[in-house]
Amino acid sequence: MEFVSIRIITADVARLVDFYERATGARAEWATEDFAELRTAGGTLAIGGTRTVPLFAPGSARPADNRSVIVEFLVDDVDRVHRNLADVVTDFVTEPTTMPWGNRSLLFRDPDGNLVNFFTPVTAAAKEKFAR
Repeated sequence: MEFVSIRIITADVARLVDFYERATGARAEWATEDFAELRTAGGTLAIGGTRTVPLFAPGSARPADNRSVIVEFLVDDVDRVHRNLADVVTDFVTEPTTMPWGNRSLLFRDPDGNLVNFFTPVTAAAKEKFAR
């Protein structure tokens, strides 16, 4: 088995795609007006509109209703990224903070309220874990 992507369901696909393009610098590939993907070396962030939900099971997903999943991106310098996101992010949850497991993390919310973590490994063990 191979992990491929995570999908966010939203009521406003264009707004959320624009946010993630600006926050990550990645360009989205649009399949339809209701579905786009931002591909990275490690996986894909898919963004689907509410009209895609009934294709799976009606009512199986609700937009802007996540309070348990954090979308995470590995970045080279989280402090620099934090400075660059000032005009993109309106809801920073935490400023860059070094976590006990060795990552320096920046936590914020996307326009739908989903938690996003940009992080940089800073300890030897964390750097080894994420060595590319």
